[in-house]
This record gives sequence, C-alpha cells and structure tokens, in this order.
Amino acid sequence: MAVTKVRGLVAALNSTGCFKYKSPDAVVDFLVVGGGVVGLAVAQRLSERFPTKSTYLVERHPHAVGSSRNSEVVHAGLYYPPESLKTQLCLRGRHLMYERCDKYNIPHRKTGKLVVAHEHQRAYVENLFAKARQLPWPRHSPPHRPEDQVLPVSLISGAQARQLEPDLSPDITAALWSPETGIVDSHTFMKSLERDISESEGGELVFSTRVVRVDPYKSKETSGLSSEEGWVVQTVTENAEQGDSLLARTLINASGLSANLIPNSLLPRASRIPMFFARGSYAAYSGPGISQISRLIYPCPETGPNKHAFQSLGTHLTIDLQGKVRFGPDLEWISPPSQADASDYNFNEENVDFWRQHLKPSDSRLEEMHRAVTEYLPGVSFEGFRPDYVGIRPKLVLSGFQDFTVRKDYADGSGRGLMVSLMGIESPGLTSSLAIAEHVVDDVIEPEHIHISQ
Repeated sequence: MAVTKVRGLVAALNSTGCFKYKSPDAVVDFLVVGGGVVGLAVAQRLSERFPTKSTYLVERHPHAVGSSRNSEVVHAGLYYPPESLKTQLCLRGRHLMYERCDKYNIPHRKTGKLVVAHEHQRAYVENLFAKARQLPWPRHSPPHRPEDQVLPVSLISGAQARQLEPDLSPDITAALWSPETGIVDSHTFMKSLERDISESEGGELVFSTRVVRVDPYKSKETSGLSSEEGWVVQTVTENAEQGDSLLARTLINASGLSANLIPNSLLPRASRIPMFFARGSYAAYSGPGISQISRLIYPCPETGPNKHAFQSLGTHLTIDLQGKVRFGPDLEWISPPSQADASDYNFNEENVDFWRQHLKPSDSRLEEMHRAVTEYLPGVSFEGFRPDYVGIRPKLVLSGFQDFTVRKDYADGSGRGLMVSLMGIESPGLTSSLAIAEHVVDDVIEPEHIHISQ
C-alpha cells in the first residue's frame, strides 16, 4: 500500500460511552497496563524498586504476549541517532539483557552480526562505523575505562566478510562486524520477569482483564479516598458484565499496538494521536546457499528514492537457538478497512484489533523477499522459502525517524497523579525493554515521588 494512502487509527478508549464513570473501591500504588515484554519489565522494576508498594499488571489476554512475533535478536544499537532514546536504551538494554540472561540461565547466544554492503553502499557502513566509535555511554552504565567502547565494531572488506560467511555474494565489497549482537529465548526471558513479579511482596499479575475506561480522579467525590491523587481505571475480567474500579496512584500505559487509546480518551478529537501499523512477514528457509551460516546477516537499508532506513532494516537473515534460518521482515503498511465514514470507524475502539486479520502468513511476498535476499546471498533458492509468521509494528509516523515516546500526563493537570504512556515501542523494543523499565522507574517515576514527598 502506498504511504500516501495509509490511514492511521485514532481510536479512543470507551469512545462508545458504554462504560459510565464508577468511583474506585480500592487503591493501587502502580498499575501497569499491558503484559508484553515492556510492561513486564516495568512491573518487575517497580516491584523491585518499591517492594513495600503495590504493583499490579493487567493484561487482556490470558497470558503475557509479544514473544512469538519478533525475531528475538539482541540488537547492538547501531542504527539510530546517537542521542535518541532508541540508541541509548538499546545500548543500555543490551548490557542488562545479557546480564540477566547470565544470572538466570536464560538461553541466548552472541552470534555477532554482519551488515553487508555493495560498493555503492560502502559509505553507509563507513558512517555506521564512525558513529559507533563515537557513541557516548548511556545513563546508568557500569564503571568503564575511558578507552572502552560502548559498541565495539569493526569495518572489514568483502573478502574478510566472506572468510566469516563464505556464502556471501562476491559483489559484497565491505561489511560492518558487530560482535555484541545476539539472539535470546524471549519466552524464557519473559517468564523470568513474570516470576519476579509474582514472587515479589507487592506485585500481582492479572490476566484476561481489559482496561475499559480511564479518568482523572475527582478528589472531591465521596468515595472515602478524598485525599488521594491519581487515575480511576475500570477493568473487566473475561466476559463479566460488571467491572472493577481502581484508583491507580501512578499509571503506566505499556499497551503496545493500543497504546494511543488511553491518552486519546482524554484528548479532544482534533488532538488525538494516530497509530500506524506496519506488517512484517518472515519466511523460513531450508535449502542451498546457507550451508555455513552461523551469524546474523543484514543488508544495508534502502537509502535511495524509496529509502526506508528508519522504518525497516531490510530483509535480513536471522537464526534461532535451534539453528533455524529465517528471512525478514519485509515492510507492508496496513490500514483499517474502508467504511462509509472512516473517521467514525477510526474513533471506535471496538475496531482497534483490525490488524489481527493480517497475521496469517502468505506466500504473496515470497518472490520479492527472495529477490532482496539474493542481493547478498545469491545461492538461496526460491523453492526453499516458505511463509513462517507475521508481526505488526506500531508506528507513530509513516516516514523519517520517530523515537520511542515516553509521554507524561497528570490527573490534576499540574503535576500530581502521574500517567506514563509508552508509545511507538517497536524494534529494538525487546533489547531495550529492561532499559526502558529502568528509565521509566528511575528517571521518570522516582523523581516525581521524591518531589511529591517533599
């Protein structure tokens, strides 16, 4: 779909008005909405940082989500602007990820990665190399020597790249070698976070429960909680007709593809935040042309007239811990279906999961994927490709760079009753997850609590 024809979804929570305001009958210190890897990481960090306070995580599905639709790559932190959250939290998150994997025996492997270039792309990898050498250490980094590089990389020739991976095209003339890139068992990683939350003093996981309405708390109402500040969060568990109403002193919105719904329910229509959806297909591969592959291989992102360097890193080769080879993801924009009145459709939260109908893998893009791969691995055969799985990436923009967004709203409009919304958390979200949690808890929430206590 052409970018000019892509529509964003600007739905708002409870836009139909079917859930009326309900005074809260209980209080929780921290409420995390969303049980993906980022929500779990934030809840785990909160329960660890504030052990005597209550931390609830609510997730609408019957289990934690997100682990089955990403490539499970531990990214090094190469691609984005140096001072961006994406770069800084990826660099820090990579360190925290490997540290946690070692501590909890989570299956992982530092495979390393080659970013391979044809002659006309040489400048791209040279620029990556120069940028990597100058990257500053992110906040909260452990002690290090001045000469230590936060992102070790090497610029090598095409011949040296083929010594590492002989199946590479003879047309590859340069490559960037990143030894810190790796792969991780994301399911086991997420389970370790769940276990920490469940075993903590104040942590609780609440599955099969969806948030249906959020309001600033009216402290003058007669609910017995008149001195409190925060957000009234209504939830419904499974198919119950009646829901519960909680007062969350601090609310963290980590609901991924639906992360704009809560803030949109509080904003005027003209100011609501659109969410765009990028479909990425992966293909499994077995066949010739990869007989000796043991590292991840990424092509240079397209930098010509159809450049997508910040939207997709190209159709790359990944391997999993069992040695299975996949290619992907590609990039395909999807929009909500056309309706007689598209704006009404887009504002209706009952339709926010339209993207689910796009999760079924198909062979429609295999030829295009095969052509892209043969640019750097000419020996692969089309017959060896088969559809594997599809993931959806939440995008706040259709082109150009968009950083991770950490939005703050206050229940009283002036600094009390914090809500943090995490939006546009796509790749490198898995790698960055523990650093996102560290940033949210240590740099955003904790200073607010210190200020209020004073």
